Amino acid sequence: SVVNVTKQTSSSNLTMVEERGKYDFYIGLGLAVSSSIFIGGSFILKKKGLLRLAKKGSMRAGQGGHAYLKEWLWWAGLLSMGAGEAANFAAYAFAPATLVTPLGALSVLVSAVLSSYFLTERLNLHGKLGCVLSILGSTTMVIHAPKEEEISSLEHMAVKLVDPGFLVFAMLVIIVALIFICVVGPRQGQTNILVYITICSVIGALSVSCVKGLGIAIKEAIAGEPAMSNPLSWVLLLSLVACVSTQINYLNKALDIFNTSLVTPIYYVFFTTSVLTCSAILFKEWEHMGAADVIGTLSGFLTIIVGIFLLHAFKDVNVSLSALAVAIRKDERGGPGFPAANGVGQQHGCGYELLQETTEELDSRDMGSSFDSISRRNGAMSSS
Repeated sequence: SVVNVTKQTSSSNLTMVEERGKYDFYIGLGLAVSSSIFIGGSFILKKKGLLRLAKKGSMRAGQGGHAYLKEWLWWAGLLSMGAGEAANFAAYAFAPATLVTPLGALSVLVSAVLSSYFLTERLNLHGKLGCVLSILGSTTMVIHAPKEEEISSLEHMAVKLVDPGFLVFAMLVIIVALIFICVVGPRQGQTNILVYITICSVIGALSVSCVKGLGIAIKEAIAGEPAMSNPLSWVLLLSLVACVSTQINYLNKALDIFNTSLVTPIYYVFFTTSVLTCSAILFKEWEHMGAADVIGTLSGFLTIIVGIFLLHAFKDVNVSLSALAVAIRKDERGGPGFPAANGVGQQHGCGYELLQETTEELDSRDMGSSFDSISRRNGAMSSS
């Protein structure tokens, strides 16, 4: 009898590669989720530290004070932020960008949930629904995301970077960014919220690509390969510094001019869409996905968008199940403020009312703006 040893060996190697790919996928998933937990928790720790300083009468950070440097809670938040960013950076070395980037929404969710418990901030019915939708969308994306990496080495990354499709995409990104920075920004940046967010988002697609390449370089260096002697590693590092500096600059401008509750969801949608487009062109992760997985990934992303919108757009509206029940009973009885003809409340009968903020809450919000940050899946950009 003749045994085809070559065929058996190649089949065994293929099986080992597939198992290793799945193992790396779950490592990257765990790192991405832990990154969101650390980053979301860091916001709460920082704000608790600033609130403690306010009670002591120290000069607020928004007024130029630096007393927070003596507050251990603030340092705990900073260390938590650093741990989250380190985990997020490492996640790109193991899992596809299509999976890691959208999971950045979980940091917003973690921050909202923890603030309702530790900062006594109100999480209304819309916020709770938004949290549930964000979890469902993230779960859907995890199930349908590509399980295997398309890039395994710096040499493979170099081949991908010179692909004509990516070169055209990179040129378009740079041209659009320069037009917005030099022409549109000076004219409409102070009045149009989309100007600075667009700059951050399109540049963010390139920064994620740089992070992906550097993650692979570090992974090779740990394995004992001379990755740091490869010129591509230093090109990616310098490109990342330039991209991140641009993003920090214009994101801080957007946060300074416009309401954070508006900047956060819009930036998430624009940035994630830009990164998914870049991943489809550079890494070609979508080519090996079936139609069901593509539809599932897009559906999960849209579900996260709706969840983030509900979490932020209606956070100043006081609505709960009990308030809705009271409103429905008044509507059925035809009570004042609820005409039976159209069921629309006019004055005090409606279950929706704007939250009345006290002076202390306004002060804490001002202090919170000094470190309001947005997780952008390749590094948190904060104004603190």
